[in-house]
Amino acid sequence: MTEPSTTTIIPKKTKFTVTLGPATDSEEMLGKLLDAGANVFRLNMSHGRHEWVRTVVERIRNVASKKNLHPAILMDLQGPSIRTGDLAEPIQLAVGDQIEIRTKDAAPTLEKSTTVNYDDLPKDVEAGSTIVVDNGMLLFKILSKTETNIICEVLTQGEITSRRHINLPGTVLNLPAMTDKDRDDATLAATLNLDFIAISFVRGAEHVREVRAFMAERSSSPRIVAKIEDQEAVRNINAIIEETDAVMVARGDLGIEVDYEELPIIQRSIVKKCHAAGKRVIVATHMLESMIENPSPTRAEVTDVANAVFEQADAVMLSGESSVGRYPLKCLEVLDRISRRIERSGGAGFEEFVRPTGSTKQLTCKSAVAMANDIDNSSLIVFTRRGVMAQHLSSFRPHKAPIYAFSEDDQVCRSLALSRGVKAFNIEFPSNAKDLIRHAITYLKAKGLVKAGEPLVIVSDILQEEYVTDSIRLYEA
Repeated sequence: MTEPSTTTIIPKKTKFTVTLGPATDSEEMLGKLLDAGANVFRLNMSHGRHEWVRTVVERIRNVASKKNLHPAILMDLQGPSIRTGDLAEPIQLAVGDQIEIRTKDAAPTLEKSTTVNYDDLPKDVEAGSTIVVDNGMLLFKILSKTETNIICEVLTQGEITSRRHINLPGTVLNLPAMTDKDRDDATLAATLNLDFIAISFVRGAEHVREVRAFMAERSSSPRIVAKIEDQEAVRNINAIIEETDAVMVARGDLGIEVDYEELPIIQRSIVKKCHAAGKRVIVATHMLESMIENPSPTRAEVTDVANAVFEQADAVMLSGESSVGRYPLKCLEVLDRISRRIERSGGAGFEEFVRPTGSTKQLTCKSAVAMANDIDNSSLIVFTRRGVMAQHLSSFRPHKAPIYAFSEDDQVCRSLALSRGVKAFNIEFPSNAKDLIRHAITYLKAKGLVKAGEPLVIVSDILQEEYVTDSIRLYEA
């Protein structure tokens, strides 16, 4: 073991979820991303092919093993995305033009016409409703419809090209939780033993249950991340949070589905609800969008990231910034600088985050966090076999104390990669409790994470001998 450091390293609390793509999927770049603070690697299955997924998962695990780190891998299912069909040429549109959207087998009735991949669309929409195309670049007003064809008036000038995404604000759609493609992708995730599965366009708790059951049938139990992307999901948010393991506030589609002035209110409300339920929450999309092309963020982006950290979200996420952007490492440096500064400031104040359930483990963790909050320069140490107590500690949001989680299971360490304030280590547990504690303290000293004499609040439900189940113990490093 290396010699102990003379200075204490203070880990960041906010976790970074990084979307991989051509800019970042090499072993060299993956190593640099880990060194820069990446905690979770996201595989976007709207673009990822199976061969690429297998290759990049192997690369992540190779690099992580060499660095003795435990990043999680999140597969983001495409979901039942509604898109326009293939066009031989782009269709030029002027305000006031009429355009037809039709099911794939229907004959065109207008010169300007495109198909859609969702055959029930004419049944689900009503005249007078708005159709948003290509992430808000085009707006159409529905004039009339038949069983197969929708006639729209163009409200914004532009062009429509192949396979453009369609949003229908306020419309309740009869879409499945998983498409055939999602099932194929999720089966691959089970085969590769991935850590998290994100469900796109979740609209109710039953969608979460369906995906969880699908994975269980394949002897896989990844943590489920419910992406909140439309008004129906917002209406059903309480039931979704109760059923899922984590929530992603996916502000790209959500920002199209709701009035933009409502989006910050919805984000803050969802984050608070996740805190109260003790569930993980990711704030995603457009965090540093300008840095896809530029080496510095806008001041508005700095404030946006800071607000997510002030709200004590578990994680913030990079999308195009890291998958195809020119400055992925610079983006992580910016996230790191902002999050650490806000965390040092004390955030926007502390509150009682978790709704008490009365469980012994939860009450033990609440007491341990209260103790750490009252003791200057303290750290929390947790020994865990399944990660439950480490997640409870994270949910109570210690004011300053970092949480160092030790587990014998690498998969448990990876599952904690999304938990705010938790840094996980995979070690072999000695049979003797005192030896286990000494080993952990020596390990942390060697890494420079604690110094001799610093107070340590140790919590566990697995220590034996003189310790009782669900115990708290105050130690000195």
